Amino acid sequence: MKQSKYFVIANVGADKMIQLIGIKSQCDIGIRQKFSIISEVLEDKLKCINELAGNVLILSTCNRTEIYVDSDLQEKELIDTIFYGLGWEYEFIPYIFYVKHKHAVKHLMEVSCGFHSKILGEDQILGQIKRAYEAAVKAKTIKGKLQKLFQKALACGKEFKHVCESYKTPVSIPSIVAKEILNMNIKKCMIIGFGRMGKLLLKYLNNSRAQIIYIAVRDLSKTNDLYNKYERIRFIPFKNRKNYYNYVDCIVSCTSAPDKIISKRDLPCRKFTIFDLAVPKDINRDVLDLGNVTLYDLDSISTIDEKNKIIRKETMAKYRYVLENHIQEFIKWEKLYELSPEIQKIKSYGDEICSKRITTFKNKKYTKDNDILVKTMIESTARFYMNRAIEVMKEEKLKGREEECLKLINKIFCK
Repeated sequence: MKQSKYFVIANVGADKMIQLIGIKSQCDIGIRQKFSIISEVLEDKLKCINELAGNVLILSTCNRTEIYVDSDLQEKELIDTIFYGLGWEYEFIPYIFYVKHKHAVKHLMEVSCGFHSKILGEDQILGQIKRAYEAAVKAKTIKGKLQKLFQKALACGKEFKHVCESYKTPVSIPSIVAKEILNMNIKKCMIIGFGRMGKLLLKYLNNSRAQIIYIAVRDLSKTNDLYNKYERIRFIPFKNRKNYYNYVDCIVSCTSAPDKIISKRDLPCRKFTIFDLAVPKDINRDVLDLGNVTLYDLDSISTIDEKNKIIRKETMAKYRYVLENHIQEFIKWEKLYELSPEIQKIKSYGDEICSKRITTFKNKKYTKDNDILVKTMIESTARFYMNRAIEVMKEEKLKGREEECLKLINKIFCK
């Protein structure tokens, strides 16, 4: 891996800020898969970036990889640190975008509502954000402002989904693929891989007119007994999948394999429709050399739904106020959160005064009338704060800044 000459571990003295590094949406899947982070290494990557840059959450799905941090590193230093920590090649820096503070907050809220999904308004992104949040919590790489932001984003996405009533007509890559298979009148299918994508696809296909659905899995013992009642659903060993290609007209591949699992040499010479839902890709493009294979990847699948996309776009625009409200609420919370150190200082000072008065009471409660002692101590405490307020008021008067000072003192001490 080529190392950048700009790499810096820390930037002492700068203020922490929520920042985002993501992959540009116009990048094709060939570029996007270069940045993909598989679940098996996610925790290690989170801890690495946490150590180098600060609080971090990584959102990595089939269509996006986004790194959210609350860090004091500046833009160039942060980008360099992220690429170093994640082992990304520096030659791919032109394919990323960087935003910070309010723009990062706005982007996340839009993502949680489906505005930036390849399938506009798709209903899987909220679950993906939730799993990314849970992974960061488990790895102990998120707290404070960044944690609050993602809690707010999840609430925003849930409310948006409810007001849009998108749950009534769920849309996702698996639902679109299943619908396309139905439109093509394909009866015999094979699903390779049975993770979240595979299970959701089976749910939609099982409600269609499919005659037989083969599901290739690596471990047959992990298949669900609930599917045993369906004669058309047949689980087969992953290693034997090639033996069944002659019996299907459509293959949907959605594994997490690091390498291609289907090439032209694997397929019999007959007509096939293949959907590649994997990142990195499962299907070698040389299958197109056979001449009788139609191949869809995630980018081409996202264009199938153009007609319904226009309708969803209009509906989503109507309810955009939901995310705008959540953005403003977070910005307001963040401003108050910045006062936390000062609030803690005031509380600590108050505790110190109370502690001194309590010590005085304990030392004198057997030597004086307790009622008189309590009255004296309460008056002493009140005078302490009133005298301090008067001193500050005089200081500010001499500096010509008494007007604002008087307003604050009146708010604190007067009704």
